[in-house]
Amino acid sequence: MFSGGKDSTYAAYAAVQRGWDLTHLLSVFPEDQESMLFHVPNLHLTAMLADAMGRPLVTEAAKPGEEGELDALRRLFRRVDVDGVVVGAIASDYQHDRVNRVADETGLRAFAPLWRHDPRCLIRDYLAADFQIVFSSVSAEGLDASWLGRRWDDRVVEDLLRLQRDHGVHPCGEGGEFETLVLDAPLFRSRLEIVRAEPQWDGQAGTWRVLEARLIPKPGRVLSAVEPAVRSGDP
Repeated sequence: MFSGGKDSTYAAYAAVQRGWDLTHLLSVFPEDQESMLFHVPNLHLTAMLADAMGRPLVTEAAKPGEEGELDALRRLFRRVDVDGVVVGAIASDYQHDRVNRVADETGLRAFAPLWRHDPRCLIRDYLAADFQIVFSSVSAEGLDASWLGRRWDDRVVEDLLRLQRDHGVHPCGEGGEFETLVLDAPLFRSRLEIVRAEPQWDGQAGTWRVLEARLIPKPGRVLSAVEPAVRSGDP
């Protein structure tokens, strides 16, 4: 399961590190912008990120409501000939239980390599693995508009740990406090360069929508094809 965020990307990386064959990237595009099951911000970039990773992307649109989202997940799982699915769940019982249920219904095993890991360690692990991450949405006390598009570094880690102590913010955003976008990671043959993005802030929460981006081949890597720039309004 792939959203372009840090957890799904790191789970994919962890799977490959374990020697598993990562054959596809699966994404659900929910109509509900407040979906509790699926990541929402900047899903239009998953095709470019899949190209950067050299894996085919399989997508399904989900109608609003829990049953509509679970139906999309069932359709998605039935479209791929695989033994199991990897998910980036860390602490969300809601997500973990439902993905496992649908996987069981469709004859697949669900693997969550990050499940119940200490989030205080995970946020350091992301940086140690050379993940380049930015915040794509924020919605919690202590997180204001200045966090939108902010790139992860050691200072971000310290700030997230402080917000956990002061405001109860989950360091990995498992309570919906924030979402992220990965620009580069060890599995990427190219990095994602943001050409133009627009922060949208309503006074309490906000998103950082990427309007235009491009893939930049990494040294020593050759892409078979470079995805054209993604612009506002693309599906």
